[in-house]
Amino acid sequence: MVRRLNMYSTRTDLPVVNAHAIAALKKATDRDARRPRVQTENIIRIAGLYGHNPKQNHLLAALPPDDYDRLQPELEMVSMQFGATVFEAGMQMQHVYFPTSSIVSLLYDTRDGASAETAVIGNEGLVGVTLFMGGGTTLNRTVVKSAGYGFRLKAQVLRDEFTRGGALQQLLLRYSQALLTQISQTAVCNRHHSVAQQLCRWLLLSLDRLPTNEMSMTQEMIANMLGVRRESVAEAAGRLQEEGLIHYSRGHITVIDRAGLEASVCECYAGVKHEYDRLLPKAAEGA
Repeated sequence: MVRRLNMYSTRTDLPVVNAHAIAALKKATDRDARRPRVQTENIIRIAGLYGHNPKQNHLLAALPPDDYDRLQPELEMVSMQFGATVFEAGMQMQHVYFPTSSIVSLLYDTRDGASAETAVIGNEGLVGVTLFMGGGTTLNRTVVKSAGYGFRLKAQVLRDEFTRGGALQQLLLRYSQALLTQISQTAVCNRHHSVAQQLCRWLLLSLDRLPTNEMSMTQEMIANMLGVRRESVAEAAGRLQEEGLIHYSRGHITVIDRAGLEASVCECYAGVKHEYDRLLPKAAEGA
């Protein structure tokens, strides 16, 4: 039995980096539209201070200009700190989150303390789909597994936009279908495939959402995500390292041979990736 590890913060109030910096940028841009020099200075000042913009999230980047402009003043940039709890299971959601450089895990905890990851969400998606699907609460505990940034939106704002129909509604419904595919495929993988194959799938899904081929994660944390024993993860990671696919040392993983990982993984990864590629937009150029 895998016990839930006390490795995550129980805080659900992620720090807001800039409550309305993006709105301030838009106002400054509009005000100085006829003064290119000042406009450029404002953009550099705010971009340099915060370093991120909402369109680094693929869903937000895919919105038509009118839809994006309605949401943009309401977006708040948040620091997604490693191990921070975004949602506890059963809590009423006050915001949804659009990760930009962070990765979030959906974890399901059983009554006896066992835990397993059901899905990962990064810059391709949104945290909080049950809000617009009619539930408003989540069955999953949601934690940050790779630190970075994101943007949050008030729950009521998203509900109002979703009920308008149009591009945002269709985009979120397609994303929900892709996420359900990942959850379903994860359940099958955890039941029928080896720990080494599960680890390959987990690494590849993480890499798809990271800007580098490196990540920080201990064997205990990976075991908690996969719902297996730490010794099984150690054995699987050791095998991948012997084959020259990864380098693993003191909680730091570097993927050396991605093609080798893809050759070693079960069909679950390809199935999930195909659905995401089919249903969702790619990253916007220059975002």
